[in-house]
Amino acid sequence: MFDRIRTFIDSLTGAEHPNPIKAGDPRIAIVALCIQVMEADGHADDIERRKVRSMIKEHYALDDAALDALIAAGEDAESEAIDFFRFTSDIKRHFSEEQRIDLVGMLWEIVYVDGERSEMEDHVIWRIADLLGVSGRDRIMKRQEAAAKSDIAETAEH
Repeated sequence: MFDRIRTFIDSLTGAEHPNPIKAGDPRIAIVALCIQVMEADGHADDIERRKVRSMIKEHYALDDAALDALIAAGEDAESEAIDFFRFTSDIKRHFSEEQRIDLVGMLWEIVYVDGERSEMEDHVIWRIADLLGVSGRDRIMKRQEAAAKSDIAETAEH
């Protein structure tokens, strides 16, 4: 009822509201996985938070209000999650193999943005990639691309 009233008032005033993020939106799962990778090493730096925000905003062409809503929904979903399966199964239903491989690349970019790569981050991305059906070869290729983009020397696979 309140939504109808708000819509009516907005139509009178000319105000526009972006579509709210609805439950079940697969982008929520992507944001939640980004947050889990960001926090995998035990701390989430501001540079990592900014990277997640900029990647999501650019990738989905969101304005600030829609981005804030999506990030909040992702944080809520992530805080309720007990494992990665809930998110990866949702992503597998909605995205192609190429899109899932690109997502793994985005996750590696989050890892490298602070200039460090931890064993926990490696493990988290390995697990996510496995659940997404992304091959080890593609996962490593995306890791190397992200390292090169960040100008960080690669070490052997953990």
